[in-house]
Amino acid sequence: MGWLEEYKKSLKMTEVEEYLDLFFYRPLAFLVVKLVYNTRITPDNLTLFAIMSGLTGATLYAFGTQTTTILGALFFALFIIFDCSDGQLARLKKNGTPIGRIIDGIADYIVVISIYAGIAIGYTWQEGQPSYMLALLGLSGACVIIHHMLVDFFRTRFLTIVGKRKNILEEDLNEYRNEYNKLKGSNGKWIERKIILIYLTYLTIQEKITARRKKLEIYDSSPEEYYKKNRVLIGLWLTIGPSAMRTTLIICSLFGRFDIYFWIIIGGFNILAATLWIIQRQLDKNALIRLK
Repeated sequence: MGWLEEYKKSLKMTEVEEYLDLFFYRPLAFLVVKLVYNTRITPDNLTLFAIMSGLTGATLYAFGTQTTTILGALFFALFIIFDCSDGQLARLKKNGTPIGRIIDGIADYIVVISIYAGIAIGYTWQEGQPSYMLALLGLSGACVIIHHMLVDFFRTRFLTIVGKRKNILEEDLNEYRNEYNKLKGSNGKWIERKIILIYLTYLTIQEKITARRKKLEIYDSSPEEYYKKNRVLIGLWLTIGPSAMRTTLIICSLFGRFDIYFWIIIGGFNILAATLWIIQRQLDKNALIRLK
């Protein structure tokens, strides 16, 4: 099997991959995978490398100098590469674990929050910086969370309908309940049990919130038709995904212009998100045949 075929096997569904991931970060991550493939390094080890790289970047940002900001940006980029590589290695070697998937998701939150905290601390060291910049930092962080939630929602719905899956959330709940029951019967591994229990609580709350929706959407199209109608739009949603925002931060960091990053997120990305939301709602409205 050639490298191109292996690379394709290491990916998720390409239509729900961000373009920056597909053409930049994941190819670099695939090189990491090839380097460690025949070693004892596991996907969980790569997740740990990702967390260490991200926290190193956050620490460097906290010093607030031009040099440390550039180095922080480079370590943040390294985090993204390692964060891509763990899933690719798991898919190729088929050795991913439920606990590994949870930790991988937690790693994103830990690192991104740390990066923002590092930038905020870095600002406090610098004299003459306008105080409103910290407010913009907080506002951009809130926007990032909202954008991620929107992208994740529409990406999950796309995968559910096109993949003809009944309910991804319910599938995850059943998988982790089974894993938790399996661990309950074994000695040790109390840390894994606690992590899965916390994640199960989170999924249960999410399921209850989703179940409160009174309306059931029924689409007047087959999965194939839904794919054709939404393929371009899901690609546009991905332009405001995590990798796009992180890359914007990295580039602005290299030039020491966090202010540009803030206005891109608060201005440009919000305008794009609002536009896509209007288009998506209209497309969904046209696709619905009835509401219950």
